[in-house]
Amino acid sequence: MTPPARHAAAIQILDLIMSGQGVEKALKDWARGHRFAGSGDRAAIRDICFEVLREKRSVAALGGGETGRSLVLGLLRDQQRDPSDIFTGATYAPPVLTDDELATGDDVGILTEDVAADCPAWLWPIVNKSLGNECGDVFQILRNRAPLTMRANLRKSTRKQAMAALTDHGIHAVENPISPTAIDLPDYPRNLKNLPPYLEGLVELQDGASQAIVELLPGLVDADILDFCAGGGGKTLAIAGKLSGTFTAHDAFVQRMKDIPARAERAGIQVEILDALPSAERKFDLVFCDAPCSGSGSWRRDPAGKWNISPTSLTDVCDLQRKILVQAAEFVAADGYLAYATCSFLPDENADQVAAFLKADTKWRLTTEKQFLPTPQGDGFYIAILKRLH
Repeated sequence: MTPPARHAAAIQILDLIMSGQGVEKALKDWARGHRFAGSGDRAAIRDICFEVLREKRSVAALGGGETGRSLVLGLLRDQQRDPSDIFTGATYAPPVLTDDELATGDDVGILTEDVAADCPAWLWPIVNKSLGNECGDVFQILRNRAPLTMRANLRKSTRKQAMAALTDHGIHAVENPISPTAIDLPDYPRNLKNLPPYLEGLVELQDGASQAIVELLPGLVDADILDFCAGGGGKTLAIAGKLSGTFTAHDAFVQRMKDIPARAERAGIQVEILDALPSAERKFDLVFCDAPCSGSGSWRRDPAGKWNISPTSLTDVCDLQRKILVQAAEFVAADGYLAYATCSFLPDENADQVAAFLKADTKWRLTTEKQFLPTPQGDGFYIAILKRLH
């Protein structure tokens, strides 16, 4: 497919997304209906759509609207590319721009700070207050593609050995300084899950900051560890790569854990899967809660999430987090630890939640608290580690 044809396809998909269809469904539906498109074409079209979604407010302003056509026009202007090179009117290309569309670029003027940052209007005052001078930088980072990072599985290799194995298979790998297990792949190779280093369990796909929060956990030995909101098990496996002991995974939505057995076997780790809550008598030395959240720290990877969040949905997720903290705390043994983490940089979900929990329950002491903001090295993550006093 030519570049104009790829942009025409992106316009069709973006129209579906703007009408309310999920991003992945829109991409898959288009691919099913256009089987002539090769893997390179599909990847390029996906990249265009994600670039638009990461920058939706600003490119909508630059393109004159929120149709797929306007958004792609705005993206080209943002990239300082000549739109006439794409809107050629040739076969499979978007039709030539109208006079009205050409005129929209002259009417934009200077974008306001929140529009230029591609932040939802209602959220800008909140994050501006909490992040201060860092707010603009954080949102500019969120306008860019996220790094592609792998974690060296220390059960089977060192980071150096894992990088050598990737290099042997033609993958350019560099150390990511955010964590001693993090490996960046700057060329964004595809089909990583078919490579021997992955299949043999030497490496696992995982964001750098997600690895960094695991590094902050207490260095327990032969501990009983519960991943309370395990999801697909990424944190479970990362913790097992750092600590020794027994590992248990639980999630309120059992189906989310369906891939853990295969991933654990590949990693050389035994994980007990709990389909229901542990018994009230069962206690753990460490309970790790990667709580449901707004996902603000990973909006580069899920740009639609940035536009779907609302004051109501933020309130709802904060209510859920409070319940999870209280519930998870019940399974911590005496002198044990409760780790609370989110993929967010919003204080309502992070420091405010922990402060409220500590105020309501005096049996705990905060030992560690760290906020990772989105950077070129990783997503935004928060972690607080609490120790049970009695």
